[in-house]
Amino acid sequence: MDNSERREKIVSLLMEKPVPVSASKLASKLDVSRQIIVGDVALLRAEGHDIVSTPRGYVYGEMPDGYTRRIACRHEADGTREELYILVDAGCTVEDVIIEHPVYGELVGTLQLSSRYDVDEFMDKLSKQKAAPLSALTYGIHLHTIRADSKKKLDKAVEKLRESGFIYEE
Repeated sequence: MDNSERREKIVSLLMEKPVPVSASKLASKLDVSRQIIVGDVALLRAEGHDIVSTPRGYVYGEMPDGYTRRIACRHEADGTREELYILVDAGCTVEDVIIEHPVYGELVGTLQLSSRYDVDEFMDKLSKQKAAPLSALTYGIHLHTIRADSKKKLDKAVEKLRESGFIYEE
């Protein structure tokens, strides 16, 4: 299989799966290294393919519709799990985390967390990689884009975050 055929196969595999597929799984299926898959996905994106990277793998196409809101939060790194639990418990998906870096400008980390299981997997990955959350670069100040199937769920999530002291308001 040449490079072009492999990239077509990646698109095909992602389009048939409604759930994220990791680079490692794609690499195993296509008998190449994970790094080859990461490079292929970068090239596919450059060609205009709508491939979204999440902490659990790649998905093809836009994420589901609903109501979205961007919220400003602030907390220490040890508040990350609690903040994310509040959001998913309210019925929201945490699409991303965004910080304003003084040198690089806006930095976005795609999350796509919809359950406590997703949050735990994300937190375990941070721990295993000995990585700090993006908000560590901005003294805990960060934004999240959250999505839900109703405005009421978004309102509830923000209310709970405010009660817990996570909403950044100055």
